[in-house]
Amino acid sequence: MEIGAVAAMRYVKDAIMAAKLVMEHTGHTLLVGEKATSFAISMGLAGPTNLSSPESIEKWSNWRQNNCQPNFWKNVAPAGNCGPYHPINIPKDPVKSAVWENQGITCQEWLENDNLLEPTNSHFNSVNRHNHDTISMAVIDKMGHVAVGTSTNGATFKIPGRVGDGPIPGSSAYGDDEVGACGATGDGDIMMRFLPCYQVVESMRLGMEPRDAAVDAI
Repeated sequence: MEIGAVAAMRYVKDAIMAAKLVMEHTGHTLLVGEKATSFAISMGLAGPTNLSSPESIEKWSNWRQNNCQPNFWKNVAPAGNCGPYHPINIPKDPVKSAVWENQGITCQEWLENDNLLEPTNSHFNSVNRHNHDTISMAVIDKMGHVAVGTSTNGATFKIPGRVGDGPIPGSSAYGDDEVGACGATGDGDIMMRFLPCYQVVESMRLGMEPRDAAVDAI
């Protein structure tokens, strides 16, 4: 099995080709960040390229004006604006009054203020064209070789540095010439914990029909 992936790669549009270059020209599985960008450009891909669009800039500006809400932070303060954030450590005995250093706010007050403790990302549970752009494809050639790939821009308003499920083998893509392939989209942070596509392919290896294997993994 051969695998190649890139993650958190900026300024290069053709991420799936960069992943293919990692697979074909290195002994590695995954390259990330600015070094992935440098690798892709050095291997002939176009860049550096500004990948922002007027629409994406407008969305980001509106989000900033809305105090960076919603977002993916949790158990931090201050929760109602754009940070910088610091962690809230809730003691095992929350009734005990403890003051966060130099903040003048007690743990009891934290417990009474739900928006300090919970992530404000409830609308991320809905799927629409603004937050669902992952593409996963599986193909088979005339020789019977299977290939599968995933490309995504990542979760909307993700925390900088976040890596999604796309480049993680077995999460949103997995294939085996002897069995078949799986491609999946959804909540990448959940999918990375359970590797559903790996599970689907391995279940098919054991004799499950594709639909049954998918249902079982979900």
